[in-house]
Amino acid sequence: MGLRIAMLCVHTSPLDQPGTGDAGGMNVYVTELASALAAQDAQVEIFTRSTSSLLPDVVEMTPGVLVRHIPAGPYEGLDKNELPGQLCAFTSGVLRTEAGRAPGWYDAIHSHYWLSGQVGWLAADRWDVPLVHTMHTMAKVKNATLGPGDEPEPRGRLIGEDQVVAAADALVASTAEEASDLIDLYDADPDGVHVVAPGVDLDLFHPDTAVLDGAGLAAAQRRARLSLGLPPEEPIVLFAGRIQPLKAPDVLVHALAEIRDRGDRVPMLVVLGGSSGRLSSAQELQDLAAGLGLSDRLLLRPPVPRAELAAWFRAADLVAMPSRSESFGLVAAEAQACGTPVVATGVGGLRTVVADGRSGVLVRGHDPRLWAGALTGLLRDDERRHALGAGARRHAEQMGWDAAASAMLKVYEMARERR
Repeated sequence: MGLRIAMLCVHTSPLDQPGTGDAGGMNVYVTELASALAAQDAQVEIFTRSTSSLLPDVVEMTPGVLVRHIPAGPYEGLDKNELPGQLCAFTSGVLRTEAGRAPGWYDAIHSHYWLSGQVGWLAADRWDVPLVHTMHTMAKVKNATLGPGDEPEPRGRLIGEDQVVAAADALVASTAEEASDLIDLYDADPDGVHVVAPGVDLDLFHPDTAVLDGAGLAAAQRRARLSLGLPPEEPIVLFAGRIQPLKAPDVLVHALAEIRDRGDRVPMLVVLGGSSGRLSSAQELQDLAAGLGLSDRLLLRPPVPRAELAAWFRAADLVAMPSRSESFGLVAAEAQACGTPVVATGVGGLRTVVADGRSGVLVRGHDPRLWAGALTGLLRDDERRHALGAGARRHAEQMGWDAAASAMLKVYEMARERR
C-alpha cells in the first residue's frame, strides 16, 4: 500500500474545464499529478469547494483518485477574493472527513495555492502529518508584473502566503527561478524548497507524425485543420488560456496591427479561452480588435477538452504566450509536445519550458513591435519553423508526468522525515 495523500484545491476543481474563470494550468497540474501518483500506488483524495448542489459528494476521477466536494459558502456567485471568509467552513469539512477514518489515515497533505495552504496548515497540525505546498502563483511576483487595468493582489493574500511558507514542511517549485523567488521574496528555508518540474501527457499531446521534418509536420497540420474546419493555407497563431491582463492576449492583437502596418501578411489569431477576473474580458478583446480594424483576423472560441486542444496545437503555425508572469507555462509544454513552436515572453517558468532557439523563441517584454517581428520572422521561414517544431517535441519529451510523480513521492517522504 502506497502513501495516502490529501490534496487540497479550495478555489477550483480539477474536474473543471481549464481556460475560463479560475480554471487553468493548476487544474491540469493537480489532475495529472494525482493520476500519475495513483499509477505509482499512492492513494489520492482531492478536496475542493462544492460549487453546485447537484455535485455528488465524492467522484472517482480515476482509479486511486477521489475528488471530494466540500460545502463552504454559497454554491455560486463567490469570487476567489471572497473565499478567505469560507476557509473555516472548508477546513471543517476536511477535518470531518478525516474524523471518519482510522487514526493516522493520511500520510501527507499537499496543498495547492495559498488558500489551500491555509487549510493545510491547520489540518497538518491537527493530524500531525507533513504539509507540502505548491504556490502555483505568488502575489509578490504578480504585483511586480501587473498588466494594464490589472488589480494588485490584496494585502491579505500577501500575509497568508508568508504564513503558509513558514508553516510548510516542504515547498514545491516548478522551476529553479520559482525556488529562488520563494527563498528571496518569502524567506523560505532553502533546505525545504524542492524543484519538481510538471509533466506533459506525451500520449495525448503528440505531433501526429512519425517523421519530425517539414513534410511530416505540415501533413499533420493539414489533417488537424481539416478536422477543425480551419483554412488550410492561412497562417495561424494560437493563444490558449484565460483572457485576462496577466496572460496579455491584447499584446497579440496590437502585434497584428503592427504587422499590417508594415505591409506584411496578417495571420489569423485564434484565442481559445474565456473571461477571467472580469466577465467582460473576452468582449474587451473583441472590441480592441474591432477598433484596430482587425475583427476578421481574430477568431475567439471557448475552451475545449484536452484531446481537442491537442488538435488545435497541431493546427497552428505558432502558439503564442505573451504572459506577464508564468510560474511554469503548461500550455507551452503541451504545444511543444505536439511539435508546434512557442513564442513566449521571457518571464518566469517560460524561460525554462521554452528552449530559446531550439523549441521556440523568447521575446523580451510586451512591445507589440517586438512581437510582430518575432511572429512574422517565423511565419515567413518555413524551414526554421519546422526545425523548431521538431526541437519542440524533443524538448517536451523530457517532461513526462511519471518522472514528476516519482520526484513528488520523494518530496513527501523527505517532508515526513523532516517533520
